[in-house]
Amino acid sequence: MRIRQISLLSLLFIGSTAFSQPLDQKLHSAFNHLQADSQCRYASVSLTVLDAKTGETVFAANPNMGLATASTLKTITTITAFNLLGKDFQYQTQFGYSGSIGADGTLNGDIIIKGAGDPTLGSWRYEGSHEGQVLTLMVDALQVAGIKRINGRIIGDDSIFGSQSIPEGWIWMDVGNYYGAGTSGLCWRENQFDIKLKTSRVDSPITISREVPAMPYLDFKNELINGESGSGDNAYAFLPIGGKLMYLRGTYAIDENKKSISAALPDPAYDAAFRLTDTLNRLGLLISGTPESTGTLTAKGLQTPQITKNLTTILSPHLSQIIYWLNQKSINLYAEQLLKTIAWKMGKQVTTENSVEVLQNFWKQRGIDPHSLNIVDGSGLSPGDRVTTMTMATILQSAKKETWFPDFYDSLPTYNNMKMKSGSILNVLTYAGYQTYHGRELCFSIMVNNFNGSSRGVKEKMFRVLDELKAP
Repeated sequence: MRIRQISLLSLLFIGSTAFSQPLDQKLHSAFNHLQADSQCRYASVSLTVLDAKTGETVFAANPNMGLATASTLKTITTITAFNLLGKDFQYQTQFGYSGSIGADGTLNGDIIIKGAGDPTLGSWRYEGSHEGQVLTLMVDALQVAGIKRINGRIIGDDSIFGSQSIPEGWIWMDVGNYYGAGTSGLCWRENQFDIKLKTSRVDSPITISREVPAMPYLDFKNELINGESGSGDNAYAFLPIGGKLMYLRGTYAIDENKKSISAALPDPAYDAAFRLTDTLNRLGLLISGTPESTGTLTAKGLQTPQITKNLTTILSPHLSQIIYWLNQKSINLYAEQLLKTIAWKMGKQVTTENSVEVLQNFWKQRGIDPHSLNIVDGSGLSPGDRVTTMTMATILQSAKKETWFPDFYDSLPTYNNMKMKSGSILNVLTYAGYQTYHGRELCFSIMVNNFNGSSRGVKEKMFRVLDELKAP
């Protein structure tokens, strides 16, 4: 009986010791297990955990190692946007015309959609921004102005963000697909369209059934092959640069239910002009010219005319709503648009490089070394981004005291029952977010670069580390 009592007391003592073990010790043990795992044999692994109120370091392992962030970089971009633009910021797309309207309702001039960088114009995610609703607003504005015929063109003016649409450092395989859609001063339908597929037997060619919406001005070179069951979607679109031919390459599993891939629009401003032209033609409002964009006009050696009479202004959702979907769905386009908007707001020439410099300078003024924030884009799609977990966690911690913090916190997805942003590119997996431990609010950044094997396996092992931040 005495032996049994001693054993019971021993178990109680061990359990009490485990429960009372300091958090940093538990994190140290869990991190060491992750770093020693066979999947991380050649990997670079880093974790920083800070007190979200005070900024005190709770735990840090390799905190100053610059690593590829993948999509956790979006937390830095969105926090910077909240700081510099404000949660209630709205983009303003101008819709008007050049020239003059005759007594018979003929416009001798051009209709111009002048973009201001709004990534949500024509998006399906917000009430009031859907493609059909935006086109209806434009048609109504023309009718109110008394325009019955257009002796000119519909022009999509995307000049506000210049001609660089793809950040340097993005890889060729990404940029033709929806997640690699380039930026534009005039975005349209999130700069993407869908290609519907018809699958058949394994190793045979896949048929394109249609595009949504129809893309009559593009040609497709389809080299897609039916993949075996369980092989997933490995289909890629390769974007034409200044051309109309888009290549489709790769495989698509015969058991995939969606039967669809999403590709990037080569020229979103042109597509917006094309859709309005088509809508007006179907309504019987004749247009003498063909749709144009700043890009197509520049290629012809022509300039984009300026609006002389504005008919209506189309407001975007508030920044807080844009950032909600940006982080929830990890929308690369939104992040890149916000990065460029920051440069525009600061009066800088809008290039990705200048936009990155504005972001780095903002944080430099707040004590962060730009060398620890060595980035080439705003979304993390580039494998060349390098940020330390200490810098990312510090920026997360800085947001905690701001009035807009609840909006930012709400924008973060929930993984592993924790509010955090995830990120993944080739052999890279990252997480960054917030967690409460025994009433203590924490923020963290964890990154693993160059792991081997399945991302699912690494994710489960990273979650075991992060589980230590949960109160038992």
